[in-house]
Amino acid sequence: MAMATTSSKPMREQVEEFISKLQEDIVSALEKLDPNAPAFKRDDWLRAQGGRGLSCVFAVPDPSVSEAAATAQNSVLEKAGVNISIVHGILPPPAVKQMRADHGSMKDLEGSLPFFAAGISLIVHPRNPHAPTVHVNYRYFEITEPVPEGSQEKGKIVAWWFGGGGDLTPSYLYEEDAKHFHATHKAACDPHGAAVYPTFKKWCDEYFVIKHRGESRGIGGMFFDDLCDEPHKRFLEAGGEEANAQRPHTPETIFAMIKDLGNAFLPSYMPILERRIHTPSDARARRWQLLRRGRYVEFNLVYDRGTRFGLLTPGARIESVLISLPETARWEYGSELGSEEGSEEARLMEVLKNPRDWV
Repeated sequence: MAMATTSSKPMREQVEEFISKLQEDIVSALEKLDPNAPAFKRDDWLRAQGGRGLSCVFAVPDPSVSEAAATAQNSVLEKAGVNISIVHGILPPPAVKQMRADHGSMKDLEGSLPFFAAGISLIVHPRNPHAPTVHVNYRYFEITEPVPEGSQEKGKIVAWWFGGGGDLTPSYLYEEDAKHFHATHKAACDPHGAAVYPTFKKWCDEYFVIKHRGESRGIGGMFFDDLCDEPHKRFLEAGGEEANAQRPHTPETIFAMIKDLGNAFLPSYMPILERRIHTPSDARARRWQLLRRGRYVEFNLVYDRGTRFGLLTPGARIESVLISLPETARWEYGSELGSEEGSEEARLMEVLKNPRDWV
């Protein structure tokens, strides 16, 4: 468990150091899993409006390009991205107005405001239909007071918060995988308050929902946002003042929790991936996998807050915003897959329509 410590470094620097190391650890583990596959492409980039990032992306060439490209189609992963961004700039008035609703410390703020945001976001789409897709992200956001143009002074922080989470999105339901993924994250949450895991898990079940389908995107995980020192309505709803009082409140204690959750990713997912990558499969399983990926696309483009925020952010790198989309997906009119009673596909659909507690 990461201990909350007092550092002389600003929180933005601590977050930057953590996500940079976590990114390298995750990419290295994924490359080690499949040493014969192409390495992740490392793409350093600068943001004209302020900031930088590093996108680590896995993709193999289209098989029509060459014989070598066709051979690469045997890779464990089909597409993956492990990206970090550390950006700053000016938040426009409409965004400030929107954020005031969730942050009492911003109630008197108007106009454009300086901001800083840093985070890590990853998506892994394995090739085997029995190996689940996974998505995780953690982020830190702060807003400072404006300073006179040309001033070398740094504005006072007037609002800050952490957010993050992730979910497991299988095409086929393996209960041992679901229990392992949730149990690992619960173990990372529990030292930071008894209400943390159930609150984040319930929030995840309510967030990753394809409303027009009446089904979840996956089998859950965690989701949280706007976590700072202010009373949080999700914890108040979960267990009243007591639950809210017990969860982390300070930048140091919330960041300690973020580090535990970030470091829980590899032990939560890699054993599952290693178990499923060699499972025998067939054309039906591939077809169902592509249909589930179509649902993934629907959620991300219609409902996901991060995708919508990214597309509306000035100077956004569209390639990075859309990195979560699978390389291939499928939509069928009135497909029978998933509706056949007693089938493995229908077994998954039952859970997607009726979320379960896994631990």
